Amino acid sequence: MDAMTVPVLLFASYADAAGRSRVDVAIPRGATVADAVAAVRRLLDARSGGQLPAAPLVAVNAAYASAERVLEPGDEVALIPPVAGG
Repeated sequence: MDAMTVPVLLFASYADAAGRSRVDVAIPRGATVADAVAAVRRLLDARSGGQLPAAPLVAVNAAYASAERVLEPGDEVALIPPVAGG
């Protein structure tokens, strides 16, 4: 199966955990948002012991997306950390 590389933007605590604000993950064509999140989780686990919740908030091409959304070449994924207010 062909692979594609998808850029994943990281913000706040996720960027801190990764040590950068963007990572590129290699996933197979036809992979889902959940597959991309799993790839980022593996990267963070190796680097910092894990920082992602079970189901992080995700956007694809600046629109919120479900874990089941199939990614296409050229898509940009963003992982959005929880925001606390007060």
